[in-house]
Amino acid sequence: MFLTIPTIMTWTRIVAIPLIVGVFYIDLPEPSRNLIATVLFVLFAATDWLDGFLARKLNQISSFGAFLDPVADKFLVCASLLVLVHLQRADVFVALIIIGREIAISALREWMAQIGATKSVAVHMLGKLKTTVQMIAIPFLLYHGTLFGVIDTHLWGTWLVWISAVLTVWSMVYYLQKAIPEIRARTK
Repeated sequence: MFLTIPTIMTWTRIVAIPLIVGVFYIDLPEPSRNLIATVLFVLFAATDWLDGFLARKLNQISSFGAFLDPVADKFLVCASLLVLVHLQRADVFVALIIIGREIAISALREWMAQIGATKSVAVHMLGKLKTTVQMIAIPFLLYHGTLFGVIDTHLWGTWLVWISAVLTVWSMVYYLQKAIPEIRARTK
């Protein structure tokens, strides 16, 4: 099931990356670029929920879709963080924490698959919470202004991205704690 509606929606998150990055190279006023990038990010991030919902509803769940979905999320988040670091709206340390964790946990999951222990590093609610906070923090930082005349999106986005960094480390520790006994048991 390489080309199902849910899988195509997942692919759109990967295709969105050059669009979101490219917005900041268009000759428009900064507030317009910020708004366009924010709207694009929110629209494409919403496909994360929608593709899973449609895959279940249309009975189009596939191994390829299960593989591609988290990869698309990681690409979108990591690319957006790099843009935010470049624009000096996010601290490089936050980006290193989040991107480093994504690489480490992806490698851990691959290793666990090789030793037949994928269930010990299955997606946990803590990982979903981390992703949710990231998906809220990033558009706030992309917008970089005052929303509804009240909400300082840079301030809120900064707090939320740091909270997501803490959740990132916490979820990594959780996955490592689950994996270490399996690794010990299967590599003796």
